[in-house]
Amino acid sequence: MAVRVQREDFDAGHEIAALRRGRTDVGAIAAFIGVARDLNDGDAVTRMSIEHYPGMTESALEEIVATACARWPKLVEALVVHRYGDFDPGDQIVLVVVASAHRGDAFQACEFLMDYLKTSAPFWKKETTPSGSRWVEAREADDAARGRWDASGAAPGTRKP
Repeated sequence: MAVRVQREDFDAGHEIAALRRGRTDVGAIAAFIGVARDLNDGDAVTRMSIEHYPGMTESALEEIVATACARWPKLVEALVVHRYGDFDPGDQIVLVVVASAHRGDAFQACEFLMDYLKTSAPFWKKETTPSGSRWVEAREADDAARGRWDASGAAPGTRKP
C-alpha cells in the first residue's frame, strides 16, 4: 500500500504496471483519475491551486488507505497519488488504484477511497475565475457519498473490521 503527495504529474499506465509487476494474486484492478475542470458552479475556471501540510497530509491519506484495507481484507494493493501546486484545466490531480482478487472489492474500495479523499484529506483548493479567486467549499454531494459508508459501517458485501 502506498501514498504519495507530489508536485509532479504521474503516468497512470506506468503506476498500474508497477503495482501489478510480479503479482499473480491480482484478479482485478480499479483506477480513478481526477482531472482539473474548466467549469465549476457555472463559472469558467482558468486555474486551480491545491495546498497541503506536508506530513499531516500523508498521514491522513495513509489512515484512509488503512481503513479501506480493513473493510476489504482481500485487497492486494492500493496506491494513492495526489498532486499539489497549480493546475490548468485538463491537468491530472489524483490517482487511486486498487488491486484485489475480485472486481467487486476493487470497485468498492476505489470508490470508498475517493469519497474519503474528497471529504477527509487535508487539501485546500482555490479556483481562479474571470471574476477572481475563490476557495472551493465542501459539497453536500461529497459528504452524502461519504456518509453512505459511515452509515452502514461497512460497504455492501463486506465485513465490518
